[in-house]
Parts: sequence; structure tokens; C-alpha cells
Amino acid sequence: MLTLALIGLLGGLVTGISPCILPMLPVVFFAGGVQGARPGTREGATVAGPSGDQARGAARAGAPGATVSSGTAGLFDGAPDAVRIGRSASPRRGGTATVDVAPARPAGVSASPPRRNPGAGRVHAGRPFLVIAGLVVSFSLVTLLGSIVLSALGLPQDLLRWAGVVLLVLLGVGMIVPRFEQVLERPFTRLAAVGARGGAARQDRGAFVLGLGLGVLYAPCAGPVLAAITVAGATGHIGVDTVVLTVSFAVGAAIPLLVFALAGRRVAERVSAFRTHLRAIRITGGALVIVLAVALALNLTSALQRALPDYTSALQDKVGSSQQVQQALDLGGIVTDQNKDLSKCSNGSPTLQSCGQAPPLTGITKWLNTAGDKPIALDDLKGKVVLIDFWTYSCINCQRAIPHVRAWYDQYKDVGKGFEVVGVHTPEFAFERETRNVVAGAKSLGVTYPVAQDNAYSTWTTYRNRYWPAEYLVDATGTVRHIRFGEGGYGDTEKLVRQLLQQADPGVTLPAATEVKDTTPHDGTTPETYFALGKAKQYRGAQDYASGTHAFTATADQPQDTFSLDGRWTLDHQGATPAKASGAGSAGGGSTVHLAYRGTNVYAVLGGSGNVTADVTSGGRTTTRSIDVSGSPTLHPVLEGSGPTQGTVDLHVPPGVTVYTFTFG
Repeated sequence: MLTLALIGLLGGLVTGISPCILPMLPVVFFAGGVQGARPGTREGATVAGPSGDQARGAARAGAPGATVSSGTAGLFDGAPDAVRIGRSASPRRGGTATVDVAPARPAGVSASPPRRNPGAGRVHAGRPFLVIAGLVVSFSLVTLLGSIVLSALGLPQDLLRWAGVVLLVLLGVGMIVPRFEQVLERPFTRLAAVGARGGAARQDRGAFVLGLGLGVLYAPCAGPVLAAITVAGATGHIGVDTVVLTVSFAVGAAIPLLVFALAGRRVAERVSAFRTHLRAIRITGGALVIVLAVALALNLTSALQRALPDYTSALQDKVGSSQQVQQALDLGGIVTDQNKDLSKCSNGSPTLQSCGQAPPLTGITKWLNTAGDKPIALDDLKGKVVLIDFWTYSCINCQRAIPHVRAWYDQYKDVGKGFEVVGVHTPEFAFERETRNVVAGAKSLGVTYPVAQDNAYSTWTTYRNRYWPAEYLVDATGTVRHIRFGEGGYGDTEKLVRQLLQQADPGVTLPAATEVKDTTPHDGTTPETYFALGKAKQYRGAQDYASGTHAFTATADQPQDTFSLDGRWTLDHQGATPAKASGAGSAGGGSTVHLAYRGTNVYAVLGGSGNVTADVTSGGRTTTRSIDVSGSPTLHPVLEGSGPTQGTVDLHVPPGVTVYTFTFG
């Protein structure tokens, strides 16, 4: 349970700093942070008087331009009940004196000591936390139960999304128009506690309701943790573990937002311009809330996310590639006779593999872009090359991949025996289940190939899939020949499509390859490189990376961030181990890993017993390091540099030593 909570928290934190969070930041900063500036930080002195009228008289007798504040607390702000006399600027600069008036006391009642309403201060101090708490609650409930509840009630799947949009618009208008705010306050006034804390209670609920609206509309970037949560919610497999994972993920994703809200509050308290222009700040915050609601309703935020580099993709890959994470989240999928051979395909292999017959497309609720919207069966497509592409229209990763899929479809659909694409739309969020939303999303992305709505996750489960996007390439006989999870590798995939078209029709004349810019985000460091079967995404060698013992030949011109093998190696689901009878070309009677890297430091996780030699070449200079390996797998330094470099590593490994991963820093 603790492991799941930590995984959820880590996955949420990575999501919380991703580009998908950016549209929320201005609203959180102004409506959750600046509006939460604590009144106790403003300059002024507290004064008591026998009545509100006498206080107003004091104001009239004071400096010219004195103003009076009634001390009422609204849905979005709080104010002290005591009289406060102060200035919005230095008196020598002609500042305006202000007076906050305490509620009137009956005649004959003695004046009480000066005091400030504790509820008001508490309201402001707690506002950022209440906004984020509302977001965590609504996101968790909607993700886990939204689809199930709406289906049981026979309501549209995007009802909650539109309710969130309307709620944000109303809250935004209330921040701009005080009279409308008073109308919004009425339900909270009835619920509020009677007395001095009534305003605070309304404020608490207003901040919490704002968070609820944000949580309903919050659509984080897809990742392995969110995928596991979504699958559980969509299939109704919700237990204590799923709830723990969901709540911890929501908390992790909300922590960066809370930091931003607290930063907004701090700025408002420290910068005098914010204190002297509170009305303008309220209007700005309200306008931002409305703009966000409209942008989310029209899906305009996706364009912003596509234009920005996904600087967290490497972190997401590390989380998803962790064996402990995969086991905890059950990312291997349910194995059946129909899909057991899919394990024979290594992720992103640059060569064709044979991974069993493609499982059928099951449980499809609606077909789009077919003749009469009639269903398609894979058996009817035999003779053609078929690409099965799992996607969802609001997923930013899918949006970056679809231009490539669309270009392949347009280029090859009428070539030879034909090329077909089936876009299996498996929803990440409840609103993505609505056919009209999928139609609009497909149109905006230019998708004209057949789309299968997999709302029940039936085909997703049959293919043991856990990623958006994911591609399964099927040959003319119905055999899966290539699997790719996530973005990237488009050149390899298209090359394999062309090979399969030629295999299906040897006399075919192929058109030129497509030219679509690869916008897959990359940072300046090679991602963690695994050697286990099914996880060796960075392998780029001439031979298949398959289970068992095989002879390999290293690639002469190794692509950046990839590796190949030389000699005889035994591959399994843990890593790669040199076979005892190694081939020529390897040092010390062992075999060699050839790696093209980027980074300052290079480390290898090695286990077993033996002496490993690492030749690191960078900038025309080669250095050699000897590594003694003994015992259980552990991290060994291969290169410890003083700054970023790129080059190659030739790791000469003797029999008895297993290579598990390379990591970089």
C-alpha cells in the first residue's frame, strides 16, 4: 500500500510540473493565491468606537479623501470586523486614508477592546489550500467514479465537464460583478455558521467550490500511473489500492499548484501595487477564470501544449519503465491465449518481428469514418497491411503522433494490396466517451481513417495495452510484426510499413517516404537504457532482440541514444548476459555493448562476477576504465565527466556478468 502511495505521489508530481498544467497556473495564481492575501499584512491601526456612525464621523474628521469600508466578507474575499484606519500610500505622497467600520453596537453597550475578526484572517490564509483541496477531491471522484455514475444514471459522459465550465464562468463573473457575487453567496449564507465566522464560512466554500470546478476540468498529461487509474475506473475494478493510488496521484499533481498559489499570495502581500489595486486584481482574476473555462470548453489549450516542449517526458519514461512500478500497476496486462505472443515483440524494434496473430477488435461501441459507420473486422482486412493505433483526442502525446499516422495513411492507403489504419479511441477521461466529442476531436486533428470507440476498454485490454499512443503493426496475414509504445520512432515504423507492403505485393512501386517533422520532446541526456526483453526501447541493431541466445553484430554508425550488441548474448526479461562461447570481435573472451550516449555521467547496472572494460570515446579521445563486478546487481560508474559530452561507449563484458541498464546524468 505504501509503495502504491509513493508511486502515485511521484507520478502526480511529474505530471504537476508538466506543460499540461500551464493553463491552470494563471487562475491558481490570481484566484487562489492573490485573492488569498492575508489582511493582517496590510498597513493600518485597529481602532474601536461606540458605533458605526461614530466611526464614520471619525473618518469625516480625518484626512481628506477618507473612505469607509463596511467590513463585510464576500464569497471571494474577507475583511476584518474592527475599525481600521490607515493609508493606501505614504501621507507625504497624498495617500488616501481608509477606515474599516466595525458592526454597530446597541446603545449603552461599552466599547470592546480593539480586535480583528479571526475568521477573516483565517479565510485569507487558508484560501490557497481550500482551492487545491477542492481540486484534489473533484479530480479523484471524477476520475474514479464519474463515468460509472453517469452511465448508471443514463446521463451524457461530458456532463461533468460542462458543469465545471459553467461553474467556472459563474465564479469568474462573480469576481467581476459584485451584485452577481451576492446572488452566488445566498446558498452559502444559508449554510454558513451564524456569527462572526459567517463570512469566513462563505469564503471557505467559495474557494473550495472554485477548486471543485478546476478539478472537474483538470486533464493532466497521460502517463503510466494515470493510465492504471483510468483503466481501473473505466472497468469498475476499484478497490482500496486504486483509491490510494488515485488520491496520492491527485495530491502529487496538486502540490506544484499549491506552491504557485502560495507564491501568488506572497507576492500580493509583499508588493504594494497589489494591495492598492485589489478591485483590479479581482477583475483580472475573474477574467482569467472565464478565459480558462472558454479555452477548455473549446479545447484551445491543446494547441498551447503542442507548441511547448514536453520537458517531463524523460521523467515519465523513467517512472513507466521501472520494473517495480510496472509490477505494482500491473502494466503487463491480462495474458490470454489470444495475446500471449505479443510479448515476443520488443518495444520499438527497428526490425520486423513475429508476435502472433493480432487479437480481434472487441467491445467497440461506435465506428467512425467507415462506410455507413459500419464495423470493421481484422479478418476482413487480411491481405492489407494494418496499423492499429491506440489514441485519445485530448492526449497531447497522441496529438503529436497523429500527424505521422495521418501522413502514412494518406501516402500508402492505395499502394499495392492496400494499407489501413484503425484508430482505437480508448478514453482517458469521461468526456472523451461522448461520440460528438470524439468526432470534433478527430476533425480538428485531421483524422479521416476509421476510428473505433473503445469506451469499455475491451480492445485495450485484449491487446494488453497501457499507453497513449501505442501502435501495433499487422502484416497481410494478420500477424503482429511491430509494437511501439509512446511517441517517437516514426522513421523506423514507416520503414517497416514499406517493407510489409513489399512483402504483400513484391511488384509494388512505393511512393517516396513521408516528411513530417518529429516533435517528440528530447532533453540533453540519453534516457535510461534497458536490456530486458520488452523494455529495450533503445536497441538499434541488425539482428532481432529476442529471447534466447543469439549472435549479434554491432552497428557501425550507431544512432544517438541507442545501443547494439556484438558477439553472442543470452537475452531474457532481466537483462543481457554474454554466452560462454562468444564470437570474434569482443574483448577478453566476452561480448560487447556499443552505446551512443549524451550526458555528463554514464553508469551501468551490472551483476554477477567478472571484470568489465569500458572504452569511452568523445571528441576524438578514448579513455578506458576497468570495472570489477561481484555479487548482486549494483550501479557502476562508466564515465564521470565535468560537463555534458556525447560520444560512444564500448562495454566489453565477460561471461558471468549481466548488463541490466545504463543510466545517465
